[in-house]
Amino acid sequence: MRILFTGDVVGRPGRDAFFSMLPQLHFCKGPFDFVIVNGENSAAGRGLTEKVMNQFFDAGVDVITSGNHIWDKREFMPLLDAEPRVLRPLNYPSGVPGRGWGVFNSRNGQRLAVVSLQGRVFMPQTDCPFKAMDALLSQLGNVPVFVDFHAEATSEKRVMGLYLDGRVAALVGTHTHVQTADEEILPSGTAYISDAGMTGAFRGSIGMTYESVLPKFLTSLPTRFEVAEEDVRYNGVIIDIDDEVGCACNIERLAFRQGEID
Repeated sequence: MRILFTGDVVGRPGRDAFFSMLPQLHFCKGPFDFVIVNGENSAAGRGLTEKVMNQFFDAGVDVITSGNHIWDKREFMPLLDAEPRVLRPLNYPSGVPGRGWGVFNSRNGQRLAVVSLQGRVFMPQTDCPFKAMDALLSQLGNVPVFVDFHAEATSEKRVMGLYLDGRVAALVGTHTHVQTADEEILPSGTAYISDAGMTGAFRGSIGMTYESVLPKFLTSLPTRFEVAEEDVRYNGVIIDIDDEVGCACNIERLAFRQGEID
């Protein structure tokens, strides 16, 4: 099974880059059996809307993962219960809308469990992600598992990767919007990268304009961030899973400027 995962898509520039490059990626790097996008920043830089969600699905996305910003558009919350292909983090307390995982059919006829998980270091406090994964894996059975771990600290991501090594097929970090160069297959067969990066404009700060972010650091007061539009790039990873054993056999890091694919 060949999986394409796209790092945090930020605003309209990120969406446009993804939609324009997905067919090229299928042609040059695919075809892909399953396509996952982290979409928590895809609507004007914060949250997700029904319109944007449908654009992703119409383009061929199979599952949208998220993180702490999935709650930013309150009008979207009812869709978290209605649409099983959109995942909020697994380890939020019981009673919140939506679901944190699902089992889906890929284009090559195999099943794949996809989990959206959130860290706790420098993040909004949630239930323990380690215990949440233990509980989930105890009930999943024999199906390969892909985890989007939305977390700030690389130490937490790394420990989670090692904790789940051999128990999941892949653990891909998101949230920092800065791609790391530490992709590898861990000793027991889990594909790992600390952060897949960002699909959006790089002429600014993590997808936002320098001019709108600077006042926050100068004054320590809240400020309204604006989505940047210059130097748009695509970040993501390709992961190949051996369908016979359910472990990863390859991970490839992707980083291109819009329209440029090696």
